[in-house]
Amino acid sequence: MATQSKAQAHWEGSLTEGAGSVDLVTSGLGHFDLKWAKRAEAAAGATNPEELIAAAHASCYSMALSHALAGNGTPAESIDTTAVVGFQPGEGITGSDLTVKAKVPGLTEDEFLKFAEEAKTGCPVSAALTGIPISLDAQFVS
Repeated sequence: MATQSKAQAHWEGSLTEGAGSVDLVTSGLGHFDLKWAKRAEAAAGATNPEELIAAAHASCYSMALSHALAGNGTPAESIDTTAVVGFQPGEGITGSDLTVKAKVPGLTEDEFLKFAEEAKTGCPVSAALTGIPISLDAQFVS
C-alpha cells in the first residue's frame, strides 16, 4: 500500500529579510520556524530545508540498514545515524555525509561494512538524492 506524507510551508517577505514556518501535517508532530540566516549562516532558533533533508536521510538510512540486517538473521542491537547536509548559497545543496555507529551481534566488521554500504544505496531517500554526493562513515561497535 502506497502512502503519502504532507508538509506545508508558509513564507512572508523577501528571501533574506523574511521568515516563515513549516508544519508536518501528516503526523502533526511539528511546527518549525524557517529563516534564511539559518540556511546561509547556520544561525540558531529556526530550521531550514537542509536540516529537514538531513533528518529524513538519517532516519531512512537507519531503517534501511535495520531491515537488511534483520533479513540476514542478524538484527542490530542499536543503530545511530547522523546526516549532515551541506548548503552553499548560489550553488545549492552540496552533499549529504552519513555517519553510522551500529552494534550488531553475529556479524564481523567486514560483513557489517558491506550491509552499511548497501543500505546507503538502498535507502529511498538516498535514491531521491542521487544529484548530490553521499558519503558514508560506518563504524562497527563490538
